Amino acid sequence: MKQKKNNYLIKPVFYLVGSLMLSGCQSLVWPDYLRPKVDTPDRYVEMSQDAAQNQIAKDWWTLYQDETLNTLIANALKHNTDIKVAVANIEQADAVMKEAGTLLFPSVDLDAGGARSRVTEAGAFPVFADNPRESYNFKLGTNFELDFWGKLSRTKESARASALSTRYAKDTVELSLTGLVANQYLSLRSLEKQIQIAEQNLVSRDESLALTKRRLEGGIVSALDVYQAEAASANLRAQISALKLLQSLSLNQLALLTGDLNLAVSGLDRAKAHADMMALPIPPVPPIGLPSSLLESRPDVRQAEAQMVAANANIAVAKAALYPSISLTANWGGESLELQDVLKSAARIWTGGLSLNLPIFNGGRLNARVDQEAAKQKKTLATYERTIQTAFTEVNDALINLRQQTQREQSLLTSQDSAKKMLTLSENRYQSGYSAYIEVLDAQRTYNEASLAFVQARQARLSASVDLFKVLGGGWQAAEVD
Repeated sequence: MKQKKNNYLIKPVFYLVGSLMLSGCQSLVWPDYLRPKVDTPDRYVEMSQDAAQNQIAKDWWTLYQDETLNTLIANALKHNTDIKVAVANIEQADAVMKEAGTLLFPSVDLDAGGARSRVTEAGAFPVFADNPRESYNFKLGTNFELDFWGKLSRTKESARASALSTRYAKDTVELSLTGLVANQYLSLRSLEKQIQIAEQNLVSRDESLALTKRRLEGGIVSALDVYQAEAASANLRAQISALKLLQSLSLNQLALLTGDLNLAVSGLDRAKAHADMMALPIPPVPPIGLPSSLLESRPDVRQAEAQMVAANANIAVAKAALYPSISLTANWGGESLELQDVLKSAARIWTGGLSLNLPIFNGGRLNARVDQEAAKQKKTLATYERTIQTAFTEVNDALINLRQQTQREQSLLTSQDSAKKMLTLSENRYQSGYSAYIEVLDAQRTYNEASLAFVQARQARLSASVDLFKVLGGGWQAAEVD
């Protein structure tokens, strides 16, 4: 009897040791994730030789030193609906990850009940017990699947990678949102400056129109000059109306991005806003020869890699389903005909066991699941490669765009200065009677177009710097430059 009792003690220990030995088999089912190699050049295109070696923080928009822009982006990050959706996705993924983690621990359940029943007394066998009778029981039970092949741990790994992916997705949304707000704000500032320039030019044209009418009354010029001056003023007023329309639409877009619809009605706080977008500082340009390893800081690249980690783990889960699953079960409690006896030692009941489930035939269903997950992994790999290639191209495009927009702005500044001198000279010549009024109109139109083009070029240069910050994942680290 003693030897038999010892066997009861040895068997659970044997099962436990065997499970620990077999737990090393899970790495044989499917290999761990390894980052794939994507061929890209070591560096991007180079910038000018006087590029500043600066380290850019993630809150790159503060470099423009505009309190209104800082407030708009803060409101957008807090109230934008896309951000709220991204936060909800994170919370959902975290809950899934917690649920997957609980699979690695045994579950314990309490089952209790009472019943009253009656059996027939009309049969051939007499009923010796009370009839009807009562029965009571309570039972603590557990069922724990041994993770021999890594199915449970790989499920947790997949859930964790998916949760991490949602965080990178939120970072991607934030990066895109801040870029949109910054560009829309710069567009609004540009339109305000263009309206200011056009209105100043309109005053000049109205003054020229008044002068031309006086000269007509004095018989110095013909009515043709007056008609030309009136047409020029009317055209400029139409241009101002078109600019104000774009200004209103830009303000509406800012209201939508920031989640503050009152902004479309009340407008920006003029006390905090820059009166002139030319007062905005030009942010530093990136250092020479940025390393392409900066792509790793982009949240969309990290998100794509997290999805690959999850896909690799899901293959392991599907492969593990082809192997036998082994579970430990145990129950402990009491059962009695009287409620007051259910806790007594004589009413004690218990069971313990080991169960094994091995799939023999399922029509290829489990193998089909493995093939499905393998195809998903190929898709995530292709997505990752495309994300890397797209990111590299976007950075190159942004670097070239910033360089070209800087050169374009410098050329248009020269054009504006020359147009201003030409306008002054033509007005003097006309007042002295050396030239026709058409020469003044041409000079006014040239100066107006040159001034507006210069403002648009400044906006394009600032927007190019915003785009560069965005495609670099929010900034760059000078320490990474050789």
